[in-house]
Amino acid sequence: MYVVSKAFLTAVTQNTRHYYWTGKITTAAGTEYIFTQEDIVKGSGYITAQCCGNSEIELGAVYAAEMGISLFLDIDRYTMEDAEVELSYHLRLNSGAYETVPMGIFEVSEANRTAHVLELKAYDRMLRFDRTFNGFETIGTAYGMMELCSTACGVELAQTQAEIEALPNGSELLSIYPENDIETYRDVLYFTAQVLGGFFCINRAGKLEFRQYGETPVMEILQKHRFSSSFSDFVTRYTAVSSTNLRTQTSEYYALETDDGLTMNLGVNPLLQFGLEETRAELCGNILDALSKVNYVPFDSDTIGNPALDLGDVLTFSGGQADAGQITCVTSFTVKIGGRQSLKCVGKNPRLSQAKSKNDKNISGLLNQIEAGKIGIHTFTNASEYIIGETNVRIISIEFASKEENHAQFFGQVVVDVAADPAARSANASGTIVIPFPSGNTGNSGETSGGAADTENGSEDGVSGEETTDISVDVSLPVTWTEDGKAVCHVTFELNNTEILLHHPVETWHSGKHILSLYYPIENIVPNITNTFNVYLRMEDGSGSVGIGDCIASISGQAMAAAAAWDGRIDIEETVGLFSVGGGLQGKNMTDVMAVETMELVQKSYSDTLTAKPKIGAFCQPVTLPVSSDSE
Repeated sequence: MYVVSKAFLTAVTQNTRHYYWTGKITTAAGTEYIFTQEDIVKGSGYITAQCCGNSEIELGAVYAAEMGISLFLDIDRYTMEDAEVELSYHLRLNSGAYETVPMGIFEVSEANRTAHVLELKAYDRMLRFDRTFNGFETIGTAYGMMELCSTACGVELAQTQAEIEALPNGSELLSIYPENDIETYRDVLYFTAQVLGGFFCINRAGKLEFRQYGETPVMEILQKHRFSSSFSDFVTRYTAVSSTNLRTQTSEYYALETDDGLTMNLGVNPLLQFGLEETRAELCGNILDALSKVNYVPFDSDTIGNPALDLGDVLTFSGGQADAGQITCVTSFTVKIGGRQSLKCVGKNPRLSQAKSKNDKNISGLLNQIEAGKIGIHTFTNASEYIIGETNVRIISIEFASKEENHAQFFGQVVVDVAADPAARSANASGTIVIPFPSGNTGNSGETSGGAADTENGSEDGVSGEETTDISVDVSLPVTWTEDGKAVCHVTFELNNTEILLHHPVETWHSGKHILSLYYPIENIVPNITNTFNVYLRMEDGSGSVGIGDCIASISGQAMAAAAAWDGRIDIEETVGLFSVGGGLQGKNMTDVMAVETMELVQKSYSDTLTAKPKIGAFCQPVTLPVSSDSE
């Protein structure tokens, strides 16, 4: 129930009361139109909301509330696209003051206009979540799923992270695998609400709010407050839940110690598919605990109305045919502006549905996802960077399973940033050079007979200049330089820890980014077991790196299972640094790494620290090794 004062609760149950309605329209352009009770066509306004269907209690409901109203306003109907309507209820208290109760924020979906009247139909912000979900593999808590939807669809959350984590399964990690039935963010909210054991709605402030079914009454409705009412002669209660496990293709059944009530079928919830059997049992058990609070008498009644009532409010009825000792719940309501309020609670009869519910215990293969001719696909994307060197580095690891013996295909594409080692080059440079060489002929030497004449002939000192001859010589000189080398990338395929020897792709690259395309046909797959396909890379004459998200791969084939069954294998890897022998045995370093992998898609690690220093004998005397503590 919306929080109101005691004076409001007193005034709203009186035989006569004074109240009025107001509202505000805000267009997408920001223009505001205020309207009052006089602007509302009498009998035209209504608000209706529900958290269940028309026949039984539901978990995970994400229904949108609807509002309709006709106004005597001269407003262009074309400006009503994406406009918001806010309604408020004002009740006069015994003191003479008025207390206001907001009735919600609605977004116009349809606007019609007559000569004098503007007719509006609007829904709350739940419709914003009808956007297409990206479908990527996602992991997080229930609040993380809510925040993901809230951010993507522009709707604020009404509760904090601490409030959600305090709920059943609120602190558990949930996973969405790529192959699921989720189409919109509204579907994500539906499955999240199931896990939390309740439903979602948009509150009066326009925020997304999670609510649970309770057992504490908030109000008693007397006979004089009802115009008409109808009550069932049974109590709706649940003592078991069933959930379909796609991995085992069975319907799992969880019940209370005394199982004599209805069974809630959760169907195929993608958030309940990963994890060990104990984890699924704990999640479903918490859902059952929240559902076991449902102990309601179905009813349908027209009352004088209390606009402060909300979906999920627990009520008691007294007088007439009502049983004051039983409780009920508001699963749907309709408020008419200036008129009555209709309240309703739905539910099934446990006696009539008991046989059908018990039959769920033995249902096997409730939903067979693996159909003949259906192609399944398992995808992989690296979430960390890989450095490729001289030793094999595993860059792809995909687990898959098949219902029957068949064939599959592996495809992969890797972007590798290569740094090739520089290569030294040498060669002989050959060519011809011209050297001027003296010919050996000189001018005659003698006495000077005519100084002036001899000076003009160039032999001032009595000696003539020497003559030269050009001589061509062939030479060869050694030349060295450095250039970008070529790195060789070797690919190794491995299936179920066995190296595939018949196919070893090799690529030769210069420095820079390159695309490595991979393909391998996987034949004769053994059915009903977990298969693992690994790809390793190593580099010669250089090194390489694969960035985050630069490696994508998939395995596809017919009759592929929705999720590979964990075979109970735990891989432990221990790395010991190099030892040097000199003047005794000395250990440079020792690290101990133990990796634990589960089907929860949560990377967990285990590390241990050796408190006592290990000693190694058989070398004349024991030698104490220094120990380094590794970190996760």
